[in-house]
Amino acid sequence: MSEVVQPIVTDVSSKPGFVGRIPVRNLWLLMLYASDLFRTGGIGRIGLEDSPDDLPDLVAEILAHAVEVRQRNPLNLGYCLRTAALARMRGRIDVLTTERDRLLDRGMVACRFDEFTINTLRNRYVRAALESIAKIVRKPNLAHRCRSLAMGMKTMGVSGDVPTRVQMSKDRMGRHEADDQLMVAAAKLAFDLALPTEASGSHVMTLPDREESWVRRLFERAIGGFYDVVLSPLGWRVRCGRTQGWQIAQRTPGIDSILPSMRTDIVMEYPLHGQRIVIDTKFTSIVTRGWFRERTLHSSYLYQMYAYLRSQAGRGDPLADKASGLLLHPSTGCSLDEAAVIQGHLIRFATVDLAGSAADMRAQLLKFCQTPCHMDEHR
Repeated sequence: MSEVVQPIVTDVSSKPGFVGRIPVRNLWLLMLYASDLFRTGGIGRIGLEDSPDDLPDLVAEILAHAVEVRQRNPLNLGYCLRTAALARMRGRIDVLTTERDRLLDRGMVACRFDEFTINTLRNRYVRAALESIAKIVRKPNLAHRCRSLAMGMKTMGVSGDVPTRVQMSKDRMGRHEADDQLMVAAAKLAFDLALPTEASGSHVMTLPDREESWVRRLFERAIGGFYDVVLSPLGWRVRCGRTQGWQIAQRTPGIDSILPSMRTDIVMEYPLHGQRIVIDTKFTSIVTRGWFRERTLHSSYLYQMYAYLRSQAGRGDPLADKASGLLLHPSTGCSLDEAAVIQGHLIRFATVDLAGSAADMRAQLLKFCQTPCHMDEHR
């Protein structure tokens, strides 16, 4: 675990980090959009900025998931100062209270002692954060999820007053309590309703890993989560991980056991305009070096999208007959947004800049829901 330094102030426009050759400024933004993919490692300083989306729901997703992950093992216990009238001495005697209440006449004594309990400031703070954010989220199932987690903690013995920020500032975590760091940081995030960035700031929070295989899955889930949150209220239907079938007229007995399935990353439909967009995300450069030219599209990706679109046409589904495809990659230094109509299907090849701001990323993703403005007609 790296050492925690004193709060510092730096320029929020810090250079983005890299995952392989892909520049990524803020993995937290992708984690928010993906909602349920979290891996942490190390300690870092973060800055805070406003989120452009339904922030309470997104923050509630982070907090609920952090608590669920933490509860897979028993919550950490801790020592809390307690005052009580007991029949035997424990800790230190409170002489003033004992004399004032004439406890000795009843064979009792007022004591102050440290009790090893689950009802720690930290756990009470997290339970209060769950109850607080459950009141302002927009999704009923998410609010129920937060309330259930809070009730579960209360059943375990976590109750009492909500700790103040001054009290929480005195809470120190040891090396054996590293599992609590994300949970407490998420609770503070819920109270502050702020989105973390990877720019250096004065708040301490666990930083996500940059393992390439994990970020590849995160990118896919983040794009689907973004479109679901932003476009569903506008009448779009967004489905992720949808399996498509082949148009098979005849088959041999063993073909079903060896025929590969087709699983699309994201399928978006806008019935009002008769629009369907099949999105395939790849966490690689969108172009590669060709045999006879400097840059060319990956042919296997194009064939894959072509199969997604053409295999569903001619089955009596008007949306499938004119569906469009989007091959979406992160930018590796240059932006790309090109398109071609192939056998009646618009196929778009585009990149999104993960090194830009949240607002820029949002604008780019929303642009891909529209028909490209510049479609040159070459005969």
